[in-house]
Amino acid sequence: MRPFSQRPIDGLRREANLQLDPVRRAEFGQFMTPTAIADFMASLFTRFPVHTRLLDPGAGVGSLSDAFATRFCAQAPAGSSLDIEFYEIEPILLQYLSSHLQTLAAQAESQGHKLKYSIHKQDFIAEASFVLGFGEPRFTHAILNPPYKKIGASSEHRMLLRSLGIETVNLYTAFLGLAVAHVEDGGEIVAIVPRSFCNGTYYRPFRRWLLKRVAFRHIHVFESRKKAFEEDDVLQENIIVHLHRGGVPKAVTVSTSHDPSFSDYQEQALQYSEIVDPLDPQCFIRIPTLAIKGASELLTHALDDLGLTISTGPVVDFRVREFWLSEPRAACAPMLYAHHFKGGCFTWPKKHKKPNAVRLTDETRKWLMPRGCYTITKRFSAKEEKRRLVAYVVDPALLPYDLYGFENHLNVFHQAKRGLAPDLARGLALFLNSTAAERSFRNFSGHTQVNATDLRSMRYPNRSLLMKFGEWARSHEHVDQDMIDNYIDSQHGE
Repeated sequence: MRPFSQRPIDGLRREANLQLDPVRRAEFGQFMTPTAIADFMASLFTRFPVHTRLLDPGAGVGSLSDAFATRFCAQAPAGSSLDIEFYEIEPILLQYLSSHLQTLAAQAESQGHKLKYSIHKQDFIAEASFVLGFGEPRFTHAILNPPYKKIGASSEHRMLLRSLGIETVNLYTAFLGLAVAHVEDGGEIVAIVPRSFCNGTYYRPFRRWLLKRVAFRHIHVFESRKKAFEEDDVLQENIIVHLHRGGVPKAVTVSTSHDPSFSDYQEQALQYSEIVDPLDPQCFIRIPTLAIKGASELLTHALDDLGLTISTGPVVDFRVREFWLSEPRAACAPMLYAHHFKGGCFTWPKKHKKPNAVRLTDETRKWLMPRGCYTITKRFSAKEEKRRLVAYVVDPALLPYDLYGFENHLNVFHQAKRGLAPDLARGLALFLNSTAAERSFRNFSGHTQVNATDLRSMRYPNRSLLMKFGEWARSHEHVDQDMIDNYIDSQHGE
């Protein structure tokens, strides 16, 4: 795929960016779309009817509609009309948008098409919610780069969205949901959005709502977290999605590029069930761009199949603050935090502002787990760690206490709230620390954090293989990543 060219709209975008309040931009996620990305997004649309009606919410200076109009003029039948409705509330951006649209309309007319537009200077969520209450969807297409900001649980926006059946926690999914609701059956939606809605508990109601109304046609992933909006120093992992309103599930194109130049663009066609598993109660949207090679044959069992459970560490430390102990003493239990597990080593007790132990009382005992062998992962990886999955084994030989306190920033694998067989715990940790597990996790998780729900949704080797992994780990005390991966990969034919 050839790199996309820049156009005058890019200069307007940069000029407008310099005039925006940087604090307000960051607060509302006002990061406008570079031309190369806008052109790629417009290239995903597959049909341009004689009367095309486009919705562009959060329009900025009009980069997305500029790209859409360019594509429309090149592909629509001669004499076609394009009506665009823009939503934008930022006064600085409105000035640039208004002046550029006059130029855009003249260009369309010079190519034998009609371009009409209207600009709504209102809150898109409030206005779009109101309009939906009075009629059918009016658009054939929608293109958007929505703002990113959390929505308060009791806010007016939340109430308006809920009245339409859209339950969500962020402006970007609110905009996406309303765009979908405003597009007629057979219509198309293309959006660049954070990947975080694809998994996790918070976005499950939104995913369930979305998947009942659209089918994915194309998903593009930028391999670099930094490059999509490099000029604005945005580290959010963004994806581009092409959705078909009322479409039937069929093969999905999944593409990748390192950055918005698209110079190393690659794509593959995947079965719809590889993206959306119809039996998945979490409605995760998987984007399998990372190859797992032969080890994929090992990923056969859910945790329930193995008789295992994973839970977030039950101790929320501030709730037991009055019972903190900086050093262990009689009648106490270890308090285990992520900082006790670092660089492949377990160090406890450890000098830190957080406690190393908690006094045993009726209040604290209910949050503790019995002594045993547990596999744990960190919910948040440290900056110096490239992996998201970082697993350790809690060895009772190193913790001669009757009860353990697992702090809330750990995930704990257990069996009916008790420890695991030692080799099972070691084998599970070995698997989780493999590149195969890391890639499997990243193929559906867009979060930097690792939640228990996500780990519960993964697939694992069967129990006998995990025990075998544990035996190997027990006889190989010091291992590096290559040793782990070579061993795991060698087992796929077993």
